[in-house]
Amino acid sequence: MKRSLVTGCAAIAIIACSGVASAQTKFEVKIGGDAFFQGAYVEQDRDEGTRTTEFANRFRVTVTPVATADNGLEYGGRVRMRAANGAGNVRTMDADRAFIFVNSGFGTLQAGTINGLSDEFGIIGPNVEGIAGGPDNNTVEFLGGSQTYSLLPTTTNNFRAFASGDVGTKVIYLTPTFAGIQGGVSYTPRTGDSHTSINRRQDNGGFQDVVEVGGTYTNEFGGFTIGASAFYQFGDAVDDGTGAGATRFEELNSYHVGLNVGFGDFKVGGSYAYSGESGYDKSLTVKEKQDIWIVGAQYATGPFILAANYSQSKSNGTSPNTGFVAPVKAELYQAGVTYTIAPGLTTGLEYSYLDLDSEMTTLDNGGISPDDRAHIFMIDTRLAF
Repeated sequence: MKRSLVTGCAAIAIIACSGVASAQTKFEVKIGGDAFFQGAYVEQDRDEGTRTTEFANRFRVTVTPVATADNGLEYGGRVRMRAANGAGNVRTMDADRAFIFVNSGFGTLQAGTINGLSDEFGIIGPNVEGIAGGPDNNTVEFLGGSQTYSLLPTTTNNFRAFASGDVGTKVIYLTPTFAGIQGGVSYTPRTGDSHTSINRRQDNGGFQDVVEVGGTYTNEFGGFTIGASAFYQFGDAVDDGTGAGATRFEELNSYHVGLNVGFGDFKVGGSYAYSGESGYDKSLTVKEKQDIWIVGAQYATGPFILAANYSQSKSNGTSPNTGFVAPVKAELYQAGVTYTIAPGLTTGLEYSYLDLDSEMTTLDNGGISPDDRAHIFMIDTRLAF
């Protein structure tokens, strides 16, 4: 019933958004993108067998063909291709956005490979990716290779609704904006299936019939700017395997709320995401509720942005040595400065301090203390075009 209702609504939205176009105009192809290069030095208590310095980079190109019909209907598509570094000599390239869209007075319809609503529009605070001292800069990735990275709560890098970062093929409808409010709803038949991947089996794990609904609000009052967002996501869990030996998972239930307030050159804000037991193995006797809350502030002066951020995340952690499962909490303190060298070119210096605490014992974790403290110093240079 839920699947039929959402699919039917999507069909109605397509017809409503499309109308009748008597002539097609030429497409304008817009090309943009961004890139970063990061270098980090890591000082870590539990650094067995790891290096202290590493580099990371990513380059993305976005291609958007768009046209406008004589009745005002705008339509087109978008693909975002990524080239990123990999381990050893491995080079990776993929397309994490590949969808068609229609814009009209009735709203916007998007269909294809794209992230979920809260990942695209959810507010996490004033310090977003590209601002040094913010949570979304892939900072903790520099702990890769250490047991601490394996133990980190899943929520440390998942700031919003639980499966909103999944790029499974989906349909999204966005309402027109009225009085600063815009709503939206999305439907994903199955997480993990994107582009031309079709998997009708229902015993491979993940979620199916995922629905996300919510909206955003932006406005100004007497010099104050306000931005807020709220999204809720739910879906059916898919067992891994069949019969008595199958692994059965908890259903998807997750929500995310965020708020930003600005005045002049100051901005403060934060967010909270709660996913409960979503995706957990039902047989687990220990189930730490999954959540993360973030609070941040920034001050802009001339070409500089000064930023500070704090986040606390919790979920189950699994020992890489024994597989033992226990609650884990990570606190991440961050501060940074971003400098605009020229339009579209920035550089930033960031310091992050991670405090990881686990209820595992050294016996549970192969004789190694699971708790850790880490200092990460990172230089981040970015290009946007």
